[in-house]
Amino acid sequence: MQSDEVGCMPGTRLRVLSMLMDWARNEPTRIFWLAGLAGTGKTSIAVTLCQLMRRDQSVIFGGAFFCSRTANISERMNARCILPTLVVTLANQSPMFATALAKILKTDSHAALKPIGVQIATLLQQPLVAQAPSFHPIIFIIDALDECSDEDEVKKLLHAISTLACDTTVKFILTSRPETHISASPISNSDHNSILRLHTIDAREVTDDIRLYISNAFVKSPLARPWYSEANVTTLALLSEGLFIFASTITSYVLKVQSVKGRLNRLRTVLSAVQDSKVALGPLDAIYQFVLSRASYTAEVEPEELEATLRVLACILAARTPLSVGALAELLGLEPDELRESLGRLHAVVNVPEKDDLPGLRILHASFGDFLISRRRIQPLLGDETLARGCLRVMRERLHFNISSSRSAYEPNPAAKPSSIPLSLEYACMQWINHVADLKEPRALDKEIDNTLRPRLLFWLEVISVLGRVSQAAAMLLLAASTVSKVIIQ
Repeated sequence: MQSDEVGCMPGTRLRVLSMLMDWARNEPTRIFWLAGLAGTGKTSIAVTLCQLMRRDQSVIFGGAFFCSRTANISERMNARCILPTLVVTLANQSPMFATALAKILKTDSHAALKPIGVQIATLLQQPLVAQAPSFHPIIFIIDALDECSDEDEVKKLLHAISTLACDTTVKFILTSRPETHISASPISNSDHNSILRLHTIDAREVTDDIRLYISNAFVKSPLARPWYSEANVTTLALLSEGLFIFASTITSYVLKVQSVKGRLNRLRTVLSAVQDSKVALGPLDAIYQFVLSRASYTAEVEPEELEATLRVLACILAARTPLSVGALAELLGLEPDELRESLGRLHAVVNVPEKDDLPGLRILHASFGDFLISRRRIQPLLGDETLARGCLRVMRERLHFNISSSRSAYEPNPAAKPSSIPLSLEYACMQWINHVADLKEPRALDKEIDNTLRPRLLFWLEVISVLGRVSQAAAMLLLAASTVSKVIIQ
């Protein structure tokens, strides 16, 4: 859901935004925790809030960090990356803070790599103490904390934020699902922090907002003659049960076709299917079940094609960095058009870039990945195993002597650029060991790893060098040595 779509909504959403802005300007508490179940619109609110903060002269918008499991960027699942990112953003806006931070980093240049407690003291607290207190509160936004992979690191971050001490008013707006490790942290103390739980707001108000969202989406995509009724919109809003991701997925699915007949068919089909299964599954699972069933409609899709689609989805979920259609296709041993065919009916839940070489292939919402795993449509480690084998195969096929076309073994090659390394090979060289390490039985790949890397180790190192990642090579090999029984370097 786009921020402008939320911004145009009256009622609950605007009241929440108004509440957050008023809190940022006036309230004495350090933390505002916006909690909500999957699909209740937390990220949409956070995105719109960022836009409002940038325009508001009564606060200093320090920056935002959007955690994400679906972006396929490991840093966005790492709680240790949050504070360094935020202080860099603040430094770009505040010359005084930037000067104070630069002085501190001269004496401790590795502060960003240290534990979170040290990070907040060194990168945020000390620079703020070293400068004159700001007359305006500094506001940071951290979205989707529950999507960070290490729960202990999240707890440390919340403790560090709660105990920050300086004369300048620093505030944090945090959004997350009400997961146990977050609910049990200091931010759940309503005596010291402000809390709003989206899923406890009056359902009728939220339904009105969702009805308007669906109506606006349909109006913005008109056809030659009417194809829906207000009764249809009301029914969809009621079926959503307060979940904006339900409404977003439905509208995306229906509006994907550009004919009156096509939209009518999709609208009728989805209304019938979701109404039939909602009682047993709940609204979010019901819509995901529907989208997946349409992708595997037995009259058009063979069982092996469905299996291939689920394997692709497992790999998209397991990918460590953004992949393109072309790169994932090569890792899976497919042609790009075969991969696109597998995902052809899933555009409502999967972002598929238009160009084969454009990174950005990802699940649109983490709840769809939860559905796939919790409903046992895919096995949790299927993606890691598939990508581990794919990475090793791509390295065997792609790695070769002098891959950077260097003219000398003793001098840097100015012509060697990261862009000369195909994304599939870059991903394979950087991520193969991470996928192997996550397997239950990584040593099942011992022989394959040995056959791949032993004769090509120097070729692999050359790629790592061209990518500018030599500093990571030793750690990767040490992880390999501790994970597999055949030590590669002997």
